[in-house]
Amino acid sequence: MQVEIMKKLDVIEKENNIKILYAIESGSRGWGFASKDSDYDVRFIYIHPTDWYLSIEDKKDFIEVPINDLLDINGWDIKKALLQYKKSNPTLLEWLSSPIVYTEDSSAAQRMRDLLPYYFSPVPTIYHYLHIARNKYEEIMSTEQVKIKRYFYILRPILACMWIEKNNTMPPMEFSKLMAAQQLDGILVNEINKLLEKKTSGLEIDIEPKSPIITDFLKRKIYYYEQYLKTVRKEKTSDYNLLNALFREILKEVWGG
Repeated sequence: MQVEIMKKLDVIEKENNIKILYAIESGSRGWGFASKDSDYDVRFIYIHPTDWYLSIEDKKDFIEVPINDLLDINGWDIKKALLQYKKSNPTLLEWLSSPIVYTEDSSAAQRMRDLLPYYFSPVPTIYHYLHIARNKYEEIMSTEQVKIKRYFYILRPILACMWIEKNNTMPPMEFSKLMAAQQLDGILVNEINKLLEKKTSGLEIDIEPKSPIITDFLKRKIYYYEQYLKTVRKEKTSDYNLLNALFREILKEVWGG
């Protein structure tokens, strides 16, 4: 599949007259709990030639390429990516830490990683992960049978909240690293590992009866972080200067001038 993905990225570059700076795998494959039939979620950051940015009108700053049921590709223009980076957008920050990198053809991604201590905002990031966890939790509690993958769509953001509270840094993308960083109850860990084995060896549609052990843990952690966020303050926002400079330098790096 990697060969097909690289071919698709090459076509996207040619058809849109862009340069792809960075392309990775997101979703369950990047998180480390893909099923046998999980699709591929490819995300990328790209840059246009310099002249494209020298106009006053708003222009489309993303590319979406629906390929098929197995492969989904979309990306953001570097300017959009930097604006989202300034906001400490967790989706973008996860891209920067993906364990599956298809291409990294400029210094842009690494330089964004290097600047992360200046721009990462823990409190809004916890809000982001808690919002995902709470919504997904309400979904599973409305049914008796649960798709196994839905547990991990809640567990991962909750573990991410726990990472941020403990380390005050952006959590890793991989579920295994999030699990290893916490001292969880052994019974809970065994229950999660049993479901993880079923998830990775089975299909996306596989279902299980609700697990009281896991749902109780999720309920307690969602409530905890709802209360926790009432006690912490949002940090000051970072300025544009470093990112404006980075934008100009990447343009020169890729296109010259």
